[in-house]
Amino acid sequence: MNWMAVLSIFRFEMARFFRTIAQSFLAPVISTSLYFVVFGAAIGSRIQEVEGVSYAAFIVPGLIMLTVITQAISNASFGIYFPKFIGTFFELLSAPISFIEIVIGYVGAAAIKALIIGAIILCTAFFFVDFTIEHPIAMVAFLVLTTISFALFGFILGIWAGNFEQLQIVPLLIVTPLVFLGGSFYSINMLPPVWQTISMFNPVVYLISGFRWAFFGTADVPILTSLLAIGLFTAACLGVIWWIFRTGWRIRQ
Repeated sequence: MNWMAVLSIFRFEMARFFRTIAQSFLAPVISTSLYFVVFGAAIGSRIQEVEGVSYAAFIVPGLIMLTVITQAISNASFGIYFPKFIGTFFELLSAPISFIEIVIGYVGAAAIKALIIGAIILCTAFFFVDFTIEHPIAMVAFLVLTTISFALFGFILGIWAGNFEQLQIVPLLIVTPLVFLGGSFYSINMLPPVWQTISMFNPVVYLISGFRWAFFGTADVPILTSLLAIGLFTAACLGVIWWIFRTGWRIRQ
């Protein structure tokens, strides 16, 4: 394993992240504050509790997941797409570095960025509502698994995208609606039976449910099912990335 090459890619990606410090840090704090004002204050005044948890606290895991998932995808997809767009990625492919090292460098940087933003949102939440985390180790584990899995997905998206429009279409039209409909701001148990069944086909439900369990000990689906869903999604992304580098799909000209 060429760790020097991995570290070089990682450092370059992290340097780009810190160059846009205002966009990287202030934007999540402002958007989270607005969500608390709109959902926590307006809707929270009508819905006092959900499954024994105050509504303002109940939406904290969903807010973190919403931002972490979108950030992991966008950072990984742009990180790999831009070098491909300007042609430097093909120089990387010709260098004495394996695809595993390339993936670790880009995906690792994207996951770390998402984790940092997730930590910022968690700290911001404490200014708006009081809550305790019942299973802190499980919370960190879920957060790490989620950032890695969706950074892998973002890496695939960046390889697939042929232009900047395609780079944005999947997060905007598919991922974000799935997160909003995955129980970010409500419990699946609050829905009519038919919609509860339909929601079970949304993979994000299992991620948010497991993450919320780590906070409050309540979940819409069993915790083991959530872990299995994350594991299968991660394995599928790894399989697709292996196939991409095995066949050269979209990366060789």
